[in-house]
Amino acid sequence: MKPELQTFYENTVKPALREELGLKNVHQVPRIEKVVLNCCVGSAPDRSQAVEDAVNELSTITGQKPIVTVAKQSVSNFKLREGQEIGAKVTLRRLYMWEFLSRLINTAIPSIRDFRGISPKAFDGRGNYTLGITDQSIFPEIELDKIKRNLGFDITIVTSANTNEEALALLDKLGMPFRKQTKAAAA
Repeated sequence: MKPELQTFYENTVKPALREELGLKNVHQVPRIEKVVLNCCVGSAPDRSQAVEDAVNELSTITGQKPIVTVAKQSVSNFKLREGQEIGAKVTLRRLYMWEFLSRLINTAIPSIRDFRGISPKAFDGRGNYTLGITDQSIFPEIELDKIKRNLGFDITIVTSANTNEEALALLDKLGMPFRKQTKAAAA
């Protein structure tokens, strides 16, 4: 069974984007290819325990086991050695991706305190969007009593869009709550 957001994309968003962008071929319509969650614990004093906590939190949020990332080179200022574990990441595709995006858009982002919308300027120039989350407790899967440390992570939404404008239109039509610019801020 397809997730609701995927059905909404195929039935509503895809035809609207094709019309709005003036695309002749249905395969030119931008789509979401994958979602990558990356958590780096940095220079925590008990780094191995922090990495283990990050792996547990990401697996609880996504429903998929993350891989542990290691340092590619040594950095003496951060007391970091090559090959040392520094974080975790997980890549979501297909059904897991659509389920996660649905929970992110409809449940997690609106529960952020003093939320006024996410920035529409965080695109990388190739149609990919990266969103930084400072606290994992916005997800309903996380039990607040069991949080040992606050973990922030990045969520990168990789799209097939060629430009930032196409990707913005795609994510906006999917329901991503972007911050609306006022005329005073634009001037």
